[in-house]
Amino acid sequence: MFGDDNAVPLVLVNFLGVAGILVWHIQGVTRPTDRLIVQILFFSAMSAVLYLGGIAPYRPDGVYLQGIEALLSKSARILWWTHLAWAVIGFIQIYVRLNRRPREAHLIQDMAIATIYLGVALSVVGFVFGMPVGTLVTTSGVIAVIFGLALQNTLSDVFSGIALTLGRAYAIGDWIELTDGTEGRVIETNWRSTNLLTATHNVVVLPNSVLAKQGMTNLSRPDETHLITLRVRVAATQRPRVVEEIMRSVLQSSVLVNKSPPPVAALKAIDAIAIEIELQFRVDNVAIRTPAKNEIIDLLHDQCGANGLSLAIPAESLAFMPSPIDDQSSRPVRVTGS
Repeated sequence: MFGDDNAVPLVLVNFLGVAGILVWHIQGVTRPTDRLIVQILFFSAMSAVLYLGGIAPYRPDGVYLQGIEALLSKSARILWWTHLAWAVIGFIQIYVRLNRRPREAHLIQDMAIATIYLGVALSVVGFVFGMPVGTLVTTSGVIAVIFGLALQNTLSDVFSGIALTLGRAYAIGDWIELTDGTEGRVIETNWRSTNLLTATHNVVVLPNSVLAKQGMTNLSRPDETHLITLRVRVAATQRPRVVEEIMRSVLQSSVLVNKSPPPVAALKAIDAIAIEIELQFRVDNVAIRTPAKNEIIDLLHDQCGANGLSLAIPAESLAFMPSPIDDQSSRPVRVTGS
């Protein structure tokens, strides 16, 4: 397959391969599109030279190649396979950037790059050095089983992270709440764990395997707004309609409550002592739910005082005891403890 006239194309391929590596490093990672264009140009030029010289990089060298020509042939093939891997990886990185999910797709991108490098490494071993790839894969499988047993917990976190990323249950910046009460904003995801920034400004590190086993509520989807409910008991001294209007004025006076959709004051129950009403309102995000609730409570106190309303004691604090006048009747008495 090779002859003496193949020395020139082999030297040219080696020159193009080394020049492509130098240009690739000089450009840096801040210009991925330009980097990809350069990779494609150098790879295309190397492929054209090999084709015109009758050299197939996916076939082993001839047995008669020796000395400098054998070295040039092997280095040219290695450089060609290396540039092929970089070109494919460049396409993957551009695709991820175009989808505007570079951080979310970090795990999938790393897995794809690792697969490409593994495939190129096996191709170099088989096509350049002529070694039996099947035997190498079998031996590697045994080693992989041993490492798998030793790193069982770590691999569980890795595959759980991949499953969570593919499922897109959350993204960087989402506020999530777990069934055990842990909640916070997702600030980082990696192969091993997911990091949450809590409302107390602490970072909680959750192994991916633990996160995958728990129920999760994404409070940032479909949007960041968060619904808050607040129950109020007002003494039954005025008509429920009047109480409802006062509660609506409280909600409309708030600066932290969203006015679209409009907040709701829902009458829930009434008895001889109190009217129970539930305030339902939304805030822009979970982070301001406490300030918004505090504002509503403060406004409630002022509006009740200005309109002659009295807050009623909780229903749990009432107990019915027999009247000393008539054992068959009963009257409510106030109990300090619930």
